[in-house]
Amino acid sequence: MFTENILKNIRKIMNDRNLTQVAMAAYINISPSQFSKVLNGSVQLSLTQLSNLATSLAMREIDIITYPEKYVPEKETLTDSPEVSLQIKLKKDKRDQVMRLIFGDNDIEILNK
Repeated sequence: MFTENILKNIRKIMNDRNLTQVAMAAYINISPSQFSKVLNGSVQLSLTQLSNLATSLAMREIDIITYPEKYVPEKETLTDSPEVSLQIKLKKDKRDQVMRLIFGDNDIEILNK
């Protein structure tokens, strides 16, 4: 199942980029007939071949596996999201009103801590 998905993704990449089997075979240094056997599942694609293909397509191996989605590590998604900080100076009565507006009745607990 996993291998079938990778082969399906390789076919999608070929189609999306208008690449021939001859070009794809050249990327991984095998004959076009051998690449045809890879696509029909009678010959397995090695990790080295997958890596060479990814390099030739200017992709990461994981992005071939997850194609058309791109894999983004969790650490990157957290740092890429914008963080906004806002500081407003208010007198005590206005501050209390704003805190109640934001936190509702819970603001008293926050202010008391």
